[in-house]
Amino acid sequence: MINKRKLATWALLPALMVLMAGSAFGQELAVPEVTYETYMGTAASAFFTVSNLWLLIAAGLVFIMHLGFATLESGLTQSKNTVNILFKNVFIICMGVLTYAVWGFNSMYPGDFNGFFAMGSPIPNSFSGADVVANMTGEYADYTYWTDFIFQAMFAATAATIVSGAVAERIKLGSFMIGATLLVTICYPITGSWQWGGGWLAENGFYDFAGSSLVHAFGGFAALAAVIILGARKGKYLAGGKIRPILGHSMPLATIGVFLLFLGWFGFNGGSVLSADPQLVSLVFVTTAIAAAAGGLVSILVSWVVIKKPDLSMALNGILAGLVGITAGADSMGPWAAVAVGGIAGAIVVFAILFFDKIKIDDPVGAISVHGVCGMWGTIAVGIFGGASLLWQIIGTVSISIFAFVTSFIVFTVVKLIFGLRVSEEEEVEGLDIGEHGQEAYPDFQVASKG
Repeated sequence: MINKRKLATWALLPALMVLMAGSAFGQELAVPEVTYETYMGTAASAFFTVSNLWLLIAAGLVFIMHLGFATLESGLTQSKNTVNILFKNVFIICMGVLTYAVWGFNSMYPGDFNGFFAMGSPIPNSFSGADVVANMTGEYADYTYWTDFIFQAMFAATAATIVSGAVAERIKLGSFMIGATLLVTICYPITGSWQWGGGWLAENGFYDFAGSSLVHAFGGFAALAAVIILGARKGKYLAGGKIRPILGHSMPLATIGVFLLFLGWFGFNGGSVLSADPQLVSLVFVTTAIAAAAGGLVSILVSWVVIKKPDLSMALNGILAGLVGITAGADSMGPWAAVAVGGIAGAIVVFAILFFDKIKIDDPVGAISVHGVCGMWGTIAVGIFGGASLLWQIIGTVSISIFAFVTSFIVFTVVKLIFGLRVSEEEEVEGLDIGEHGQEAYPDFQVASKG
């Protein structure tokens, strides 16, 4: 998703030809002024307009994904923590958009920089004169500056949302808010600039079309660090190595969440074409859908064999694993390669969830496995099926994952030392809805059930 600055627009071409003709005959000819209005009257504006509209629609679809995360996370956790989960997701999108406007966007897409880090700055309040032409026509790209910002902003908060699910049911609200803000504002744009901003990974051929590593693995490994510091939920791991399942309160909510995420992913991947190119957008839609289907089906079969029952939560995470896996190469491989990528991700996620449980990494929603592990796999898969350098795909995804883990570990360690990170045992037993918010998600149901 590197910003593409075109050297000229079609609107400037006639003026350039007139100037060249005048020079040839030793005449000084007046060059007509190019404005936004004159550009929009040219044939080139048609594709520009359609592409800009498609990216805005895609941004709306990515926004819907935050509702999907909210319902998925709340459905897979206990009812006594529902308000807390929903509150965090409301905070994340509001915080993410604003901090991306203040710092993140221009830090992630800085133009010429050292390839590793660039200072951020606020987006402009307005454009005028020549800047309008430069930033609101095809001279900028096949979309306007504002469209570019809002599409990228919808991505920015996703990394913190991934962390939210993994640390659910035992983290202090204020401490999470501070940690998530630092991750989204400072850390996420740094790794984003390494590839999408034209940094050192981009210069070496690393490829991540829509963010298997830059969004998902980043969030997954940031979540892993936070979970290690935080510890498991009370009563999850018992003496003798036994694991006590802590069941989510609403599988319907979780299922709705996954289908909302599936829908939003068409914007997540389809919008990352960065234009309305018919062939590329349609290919990306197909590879996205077919990888998700393969991931879901393989996870159903594998989990049925391994745990002896058809597990709905595994099937849902299998769909998400397929989506995460194909995100890095949705535009660079065909449908059957996408089936392989999604299917392998669907198998990987089952074993990853079981592995993390075995080593007592308590992730209530499977976010580390889905986003972290399958994000790495999807990125590496572009080197196998998508024509990218396998070596640099490995270097890139490992670098991003390590950076996310280390920075998250530092952030949440500092937050823990200053503010504390975990709620009290009494509050955890009672539920964070009452302890942190003083309200319940289902008061009528809970009163009736107590009676």
